[in-house]
Amino acid sequence: MNKPQSLRAQLLSKLTLPLVVVVLLDAGASYFVAMHYTDQAYDRWLLDSAKSLAQEVHAQQNHVTFELPPIAVEVFRWDDVDKTFFKVESQVEGFMAGDDDLPSPAINTLASNEPFFSNGEIEGHEVRIVSVLTTPTPSSEHVLVSVAETLNKRRSMMTEILLAVVLPQFLLLFITGFHVWTGVNRGLRPLNDLAAHLAQRSARDFNPILDADVPLEVRSLTHTINDLLQRLGSTLITQQRFIENAAHQLRTPLAGLKLQAERALGADNPEAMKSALGHIKNAADRVAHLSTQLLVLARSESVSQSVPEFKTIDLVKLARESCMDWVSRALDRNIELGFDAPAVAVMVAGDEILLRELLSNLLDNAICYGNPGGHISVIIQAVPHAALIVEDDGPGISAIEQEKIFERFYRIQGSRGEGCGLGLAIVKEIADLHAARVRVVSGGRDRRGTRFEIAFSTGES
Repeated sequence: MNKPQSLRAQLLSKLTLPLVVVVLLDAGASYFVAMHYTDQAYDRWLLDSAKSLAQEVHAQQNHVTFELPPIAVEVFRWDDVDKTFFKVESQVEGFMAGDDDLPSPAINTLASNEPFFSNGEIEGHEVRIVSVLTTPTPSSEHVLVSVAETLNKRRSMMTEILLAVVLPQFLLLFITGFHVWTGVNRGLRPLNDLAAHLAQRSARDFNPILDADVPLEVRSLTHTINDLLQRLGSTLITQQRFIENAAHQLRTPLAGLKLQAERALGADNPEAMKSALGHIKNAADRVAHLSTQLLVLARSESVSQSVPEFKTIDLVKLARESCMDWVSRALDRNIELGFDAPAVAVMVAGDEILLRELLSNLLDNAICYGNPGGHISVIIQAVPHAALIVEDDGPGISAIEQEKIFERFYRIQGSRGEGCGLGLAIVKEIADLHAARVRVVSGGRDRRGTRFEIAFSTGES
């Protein structure tokens, strides 16, 4: 499981990491620049020293000489920081003076007017070497003068330059990092205040969050939270009303059960006891029917709150099987139940249990409120879209009532039947879950009958 990342840490890393990289790159560039100019300065001194020694090379009677008094050699070599070495050699006679083990290039490889710089080692010391080629007279032999110096002063100067350049940069990095840290904390303060405010709220406080002092970037979050609070408040109110209505609906048949049970216990003859038991059965049937519908509502709500896993279902087969289950109930009321469907399968994507419950509630509603001796038709359409239609020849539903019949526990005033007002609410809930449109048409030419049409927009024939 991935560990949650701190927004503060992400902001600080994204703001300071590029700054650190820039400082390190600048420090590296400063190092090479310091090394370049340090070498350039001390190489110039080395070259001047080599040219000074070259002036002491003279031509006498067809050979060259190099004469430098011991005191001059001592002055030349004196340095309290670095050690200085030199070497003079001719093209013909070879080594003439100085330090014979000082590395030097071959004479015939050098140009007469170009100094040659190189790095080498003598007596265990790393040295910088410059070699110059001189000719005392045009007819004399070439003489190579090499001067070398250890690297202590170079390194000391380079360190001083680096400290002078890099230390202010790291100080700037520290100051900038401090301001970035305080800026990030100051920028996150509205979120911390919002979290503290929400933590102090009651679980039943769904009032909007005041965002007058909230930055614009945070207002989108507060608006989203306010929208969520509004929806949660509406859901809680609906749930509370549903629980109250369910309790009220259950109280009536349970009270009837208790009353009829007391009558049965106090009955003196079988006829009175049989009548009481009949009422007990009717009340038990109402409780069972209500509990079943409540469970269906709970199932449809749980499915709607998650990603539905629908399967492809043959609407014709499902409707035919459901109608067969309701034939005996229709016959008990002397109602003819008809079924009309295409000869081919009509496929829709959905939950089979919920779709069966949808059709069952439509049939139960039609049988319960239809006229004895009437007719109910279940029709399956394939074109222009898959549709399930249940129509009856009952008393019909007025236009005003059609807007309310899908509310939970709503019953039309003065209607017959002992329904609890959940059947059509379940139909609407399941239809919405399947992205189906519910259409009600009531009152034809004789102003009788009702037609419920469930049109599946995702169905296919």
